[in-house]
Amino acid sequence: MKIVAKKSLGQNFLIDKKVLKIISEIVDIKNKDILEVGPGTGNLTSELIKKNPKKIILIEKDNVLLKLLKEKFFDRATYFNEDILKFTEKNLSKEKLTVFGNLPYNISTEILIKWVLSMNTEVWFDKLILMFQKEVANRILSKYNCSEYGRLSIIANWKLDVKKVIDIEPNAFYPQPKVYSSLLIFEPKKKFFKLKSGNSLELVTRTFFNQRRKKIKKPFNRLFNNNTEIAKKYNINLDLRPQNLSFNEYYLLAQEFEKLRN
Repeated sequence: MKIVAKKSLGQNFLIDKKVLKIISEIVDIKNKDILEVGPGTGNLTSELIKKNPKKIILIEKDNVLLKLLKEKFFDRATYFNEDILKFTEKNLSKEKLTVFGNLPYNISTEILIKWVLSMNTEVWFDKLILMFQKEVANRILSKYNCSEYGRLSIIANWKLDVKKVIDIEPNAFYPQPKVYSSLLIFEPKKKFFKLKSGNSLELVTRTFFNQRRKKIKKPFNRLFNNNTEIAKKYNINLDLRPQNLSFNEYYLLAQEFEKLRN
């Protein structure tokens, strides 16, 4: 069966055997429950199965690819023909899942934010090993006072420790994307800033970075009804721009925003 990648689903299949081997050996998955998102033609799945996981779960939105995967792996995997953005992962296993994903670049940031915001009372994964467009990966890894720093950096680093594993050239994929990719590994933090809801952080950062080149005074006043005492409390200069505030300052502002709403 000839597989044609669908642009609408952001499909670029990883075919480089060296890269596939690196990904499958990042962590020990023997006797672990594994979730792979967007397995595509099953190239990485084949490598993961060689590592003897206890259970491997595949979520694939493309009907044609799902049929191919079932023909290829039979009962060695559990299959879901679902849209990952609408899927609830926490009931897939009684154990914490190790997650692998060559994420569609057009929805990769939405997927990551969804998973961070799902980390409320219990965390359903122990590691996320994910592929992103290199530019997006740099935004996730960025620290404040950098041009790449933004909502994604702040939300991802709130509850997760993030490290880059490798950069990957376009020729490792079929069809070749026009951009480089980066493989990142995420692990839940044991200690993180407590907020009642991640939605408050999402709203605060979205409001601030909506006009990232302008001073924060206007979005601050919109969120806090011109209450500059909050800015004084944390020594925040309202003449700064959004990228000049640290992770912790955004978490403090999200906390204050929650108090205001209550």
